[in-house]
Amino acid sequence: ARLAQGEPVAPRETYEERLAYELGVIEQMGFPGYFLIVADFIKWAKAQDIPVGPGRGSGAGSLVAWALTITDLDPLRYGLLFERFLNPDRVSMPDFDIDFCMDRREEVIGYVQRKYGADRVAQIITFGAMLSKAAVRDVGRVLQMPFMQVDRLAKMIPVEGVKPVSIKRARKEEPRLAEAAQAEPVVGELLDIAEKVEGLLRNASTHAAGVVIGDRPLHELVALYRDPRAEMPATQYNMKWVEQAGLVKFDFLGLKTLTVIQKAVDILKGQGVALDISTIPLDDEKSYELYGRADTVAVFQVESSGMRDALRQLRPTCIEDIVALVALYRPGPMENIPKYCNVKNGREARASIHPLIDHILDETQGIIVYQEQVMEIARKMAGYSLGGADLLRRAMGKKIQAAMDAEKPKFIEGALANGVAKAKAEEVFDLLNKFANYGFNKSHAAAYALVSYQTAWLKANHPVAFMAAVMTCDIHLTDKLAVYKREADRMGLPVVAPCVNRSSAEFAVADGAILYALGGLKGVGVEAMRLIEDARADGPFRDLFDFARRVDLKRVGKRALEMLARAGAFDALDRNRRRVFESLDALAAYSAAEREAATSAQTSLFGETAPLPAPRLAVVEDWAPTDRLREEHAAVGFYLSGHPLDAYAEALRRKRILFHGDLARGRGGAGRIAGSVMKRQERKSARGARFAFVELSDPTGLYEVTVFSDVLLQARDLLEPGRNVVLTVEAEADGDQLKLLCRGVASVDDVAADAAAEGLRVFVSSEAALASLRTRLAEAAAVKRRGGPVEVVIRDPDLGAEIDLALDGQWPLTPEMRAAIKAAPGVLHVEGF
Repeated sequence: ARLAQGEPVAPRETYEERLAYELGVIEQMGFPGYFLIVADFIKWAKAQDIPVGPGRGSGAGSLVAWALTITDLDPLRYGLLFERFLNPDRVSMPDFDIDFCMDRREEVIGYVQRKYGADRVAQIITFGAMLSKAAVRDVGRVLQMPFMQVDRLAKMIPVEGVKPVSIKRARKEEPRLAEAAQAEPVVGELLDIAEKVEGLLRNASTHAAGVVIGDRPLHELVALYRDPRAEMPATQYNMKWVEQAGLVKFDFLGLKTLTVIQKAVDILKGQGVALDISTIPLDDEKSYELYGRADTVAVFQVESSGMRDALRQLRPTCIEDIVALVALYRPGPMENIPKYCNVKNGREARASIHPLIDHILDETQGIIVYQEQVMEIARKMAGYSLGGADLLRRAMGKKIQAAMDAEKPKFIEGALANGVAKAKAEEVFDLLNKFANYGFNKSHAAAYALVSYQTAWLKANHPVAFMAAVMTCDIHLTDKLAVYKREADRMGLPVVAPCVNRSSAEFAVADGAILYALGGLKGVGVEAMRLIEDARADGPFRDLFDFARRVDLKRVGKRALEMLARAGAFDALDRNRRRVFESLDALAAYSAAEREAATSAQTSLFGETAPLPAPRLAVVEDWAPTDRLREEHAAVGFYLSGHPLDAYAEALRRKRILFHGDLARGRGGAGRIAGSVMKRQERKSARGARFAFVELSDPTGLYEVTVFSDVLLQARDLLEPGRNVVLTVEAEADGDQLKLLCRGVASVDDVAADAAAEGLRVFVSSEAALASLRTRLAEAAAVKRRGGPVEVVIRDPDLGAEIDLALDGQWPLTPEMRAAIKAAPGVLHVEGF
């Protein structure tokens, strides 16, 4: 069906010609079986509705792979080259890297085991080397040194990228290590031994994706290893040697984005929207507008701030632009992004290299971006076969000098035969040599650009379902959930707080809103939350006792119940979160007793189950607003229903103090901003001075400020997590973000106190409300702060008139106290005077 088009789409060949050529090469090299095995398990996976990626790596350049549905990109449509995958001039094993939904990858591996025999399928071993930090910790344990001391020494070793530097280098660059070694001989001994064992193999595990299949029981071919944590055996040869032992390797990779796409499709299906993601149009204006605005949080491959800056410059209008950007955004090629964007948008003229090859670079604005372009230029200008051009590309990319010295005369001779001047031929050869070093595999870029486009299309056209799917796939990553919640707020998508009567175990969609997942709370398992979801199948819970009767609270777990109470998930059953929290033990005992009674089948004389008396709930007042938010933050990981600074908004506005979002819209300058401290990371500069990165939040989101030593020394106590502060900052625009430097810190209560009203008038509904008010005022009185008078007005119809009471003394009139009094039961209204 895929080959039925039969139209010539490239100057080289038709589909039939290309297919015949590839089949001949595959037959000649002896690889038909490999293609058929891969096609079989991919076909099975798709039949089971397991998401499979459109392609990955050079395999997407094969028309045979596309015809067999191994890949989903038409290689002639995208100008992909088969010789980049299989080169008849250089015999090597084909290597299809296949992406599967991360949740269901194991099902495909299980199918392969059943198909070919469990004794003929195995994973591949990998060996973990002992890096510098691990070497220090292991040797310290052997020397029986105190754990805290060894941990401190290990943390002194600098990290470069994702790996720690060597111990030898750390001893040169980190003076604290040398000082520690001089102070204690045992530290010097530790470092000496650790330096000797560094790099040794420390442990064996299994390769994340590699699977081998043999034509006979594997123990007849290689030694096997059984990881006690895995069901499948593994080869004792690692990935480098296993193929040389005669085994065929297949890579089964898990790609989270495929899971995101599938979950979004499933959510839409539940709403009556049938969608085949493989058939979406590639010219959707809304999708390219989203790319152009760089609204790409959660969009595959283009989430980073650098990528978003590039998208704003590029303003892509076609899938080829996304392919090019995926290939360009790497160290080295990144320097060409401004030129690509300027030429595309008419801000800069395109440079011509030579009329023979200029058309090859049309899609990349005259810049050599892909390895396939290097190969095509060698074919077109110098008469290379594509197989020979691939050998030239490899020699250039790997800087194999001897091979390049042999190829250069051949290239120039071929170019001369095509009428190219010698000087121009040498210039082009040098140009290819430069770009081949970091040219990207277009087959891989095109496949991943297609996945990126699919996520962008979903976000542009079905944003609620897409964001719910994204949040579900990162359900246990609190930091990412906070980012996605801010993105949903920015997009104007409602996010409904967790609720035992509405929310599911995972993120869901209802009435155009995202329902926050019960399983998205900290320390709460998704499977435990499914118990609540299943119990609710008979209808919503009526009250806490009905909830305890229908849900086995012992299986849910006390910690999970506490997090649900803190997050307000029981608000639909009882709005007093503190009462629910302090009644959980009684409710759990009641739930267990109900189950025991049902099991023992004790019945009354009338043949009915004897009802158990409901437990007494704790008699306590609810948490004050700030305490409710603090408890909610502990459960959710960020502020969901409000923010501690909400109570200060009016006072801060009077003092012309901004939130970070307001400052960001101004794109720089200086000013004062308010925030709640989330965390502080202190560092030491090369000169030994301490500074800190402080992360804060406000109602507009999260932000970070740099605090240098002079301010840090004065304000360290104010910069503790949980404190509300006002910062004097200098702001500098950096791409789409602001770099903030802190010049001063003050307590938000001190700043807001100057803007507070002189006194407070509290209106209550009855005399009974006075008890709640008394409790809140007593808590407020403990705050040592400048105060003012408080008047209480009782509006009780039974009294026949309003009663005004002027309280003795002065009371701290902070915004926090005002919010706490306003939330007290029976309080009607609070106003300043």
